[in-house]
Amino acid sequence: MAGDDQASNGAKDRLAQVSSHIAPNTPRRRRRKQNSEANLPADYSDILGQIVALQKIAATPDPNNRGYVRQKQAGKLWVRERVEQLLDPGSFQEVGSVSGTVKWKQIGPIKEEPEEYIPSNNVQGFGRLRGRKIVFTADDFSIRAGHADGALMDKTIYMEKLAIALKIPIVKLVDGSSGGGSVTTIMKTGFSYVPPLPSFTQVVEQLNLGIPNLGAVLGPAIGLGAARVVACHFSVMAADIGSLFNAGPNVVKNATFEDGLSFTDLGGPAMHCTNGTIDNLAPDEAGCFEQMRTVLSYLPDCGTKLPPIVDCADPIDRTSESLRSIIPRARNRMYNPRKIITEVIDQNSFFEIGALWGTTAIVGLARFGGRPVGIVSNNCEVNAGALDALGSQKINRMLKFLDVFNLPLVQFVDVPGYAIGTVAEKTATMRHGVTLATTYYSTTMPIFSVITRRVYGVAGGIMLDCRDPRMRIAWPSGMWGSLPLEGGIEVGHSFELKEIERKEGKEKREARYKELDDEYRRLMNPVRTANHFGVEEIVDPAVTRRVVAEWVGHVYESLLPERVMERVAGKLKPMFT
Repeated sequence: MAGDDQASNGAKDRLAQVSSHIAPNTPRRRRRKQNSEANLPADYSDILGQIVALQKIAATPDPNNRGYVRQKQAGKLWVRERVEQLLDPGSFQEVGSVSGTVKWKQIGPIKEEPEEYIPSNNVQGFGRLRGRKIVFTADDFSIRAGHADGALMDKTIYMEKLAIALKIPIVKLVDGSSGGGSVTTIMKTGFSYVPPLPSFTQVVEQLNLGIPNLGAVLGPAIGLGAARVVACHFSVMAADIGSLFNAGPNVVKNATFEDGLSFTDLGGPAMHCTNGTIDNLAPDEAGCFEQMRTVLSYLPDCGTKLPPIVDCADPIDRTSESLRSIIPRARNRMYNPRKIITEVIDQNSFFEIGALWGTTAIVGLARFGGRPVGIVSNNCEVNAGALDALGSQKINRMLKFLDVFNLPLVQFVDVPGYAIGTVAEKTATMRHGVTLATTYYSTTMPIFSVITRRVYGVAGGIMLDCRDPRMRIAWPSGMWGSLPLEGGIEVGHSFELKEIERKEGKEKREARYKELDDEYRRLMNPVRTANHFGVEEIVDPAVTRRVVAEWVGHVYESLLPERVMERVAGKLKPMFT
């Protein structure tokens, strides 16, 4: 029996050896070490939840926040209400939606959640205005009155760069300092600094590239905020809440001893919408938004594109018999030049820019056959239409505006010359007049001129002789020369008239003056000028629209496409600044 047991055990051992060779090795299972990341959701819902929580805080007004309360008490929209009213519904895409200052609460080894959050005081992103894609920046005055925080300048510069890279318009809603400095920043950082201005590199580039910059003053625009909106191609101020100044009343009080000034006293609409600092005035915030939408409708996205053409139901061959009698035969009687503009252009297409300043000139945007053009007109109802310093500055700015946006200019000319007298001399009329002359001759956009009445002196010459060949027509009411007869006869016949008065009396002098006046007026018949080809064509005022519209159509079909190609190639570089 013992032998049998030994044999059995031996067989078992051999079987175990064979099984060990045949059966796979089964590794010993190791216990995993506990890892904090193992408990995190695979879909990153924890991170997404933090973002949603911060976005919800930023998008929800806090009625207990004193800045928000102050904003509403001032009659102003909250920043996100502004964005919603400005943009097409559903088009808002925020950039930097969670930038700001966050206080975090740790709830695990690596888990945390936001406990307190102060958003960046500027809302920025993409949107659309009447279908046109734009980038925008909007100040939040309810947070530190728009002064700088850690992210604002970086965000602003980024949006300025995006406008250049994507070649799309940028809209700036200014309410505060737009990230300008505050002395409290020194306390927070522990040091002061030499003030930088990095964003203006991009601003100047945008302006000269013809990337539309549109700005609105929707509260007190201070320091950097004021500079940002004034630098725009087009700016508008809300009459009920807008103001603009280099420094606020408290700083002014200590510097100039002007005490008790309100925002409006220091830089309200009556100040800056009448001196050319801000282009236009709107009744409220909604009016500002509508003006910016309207201006953009005339402009291309950038200077390497054509202005947008819209459908037009107004026939280009429409005649206007009322224009035949709009210029009075009595030389010194005035007329309304805006009636000429609105009668000739597409119906309801005139958008005036700067109506409250530089009132000796009228400028704006309009359309012929749906094609955008710039408009310049002298205003005989103010200073008889003589160009003064502000009028020259206004036209000068408009010419550069049209040049960078590839907009042809149609001008209605009735200019007795530059303004004269002590006020004109004190305000440097000739200095600004010569600057205007250099701009007329250095810009290259096509110009078509309609001579409605007077063309005299240097001012008349620069407006009509700045292109070769000249594109112009005259109305039968046209009068021109080196000087108006009023005063011109006195100068040219001074000795003769004085001698008659000395020898024969005042009545004889006046009789001789009338003889001279009648003779000169006979010789100044505009047809005589046309006989000598001094004016290319005198037309019936009733057909002005057809003539101008045909010229505008040719410009869009033949000249502007070539101009755009030259800008793309870098051969043509208009300068707004």
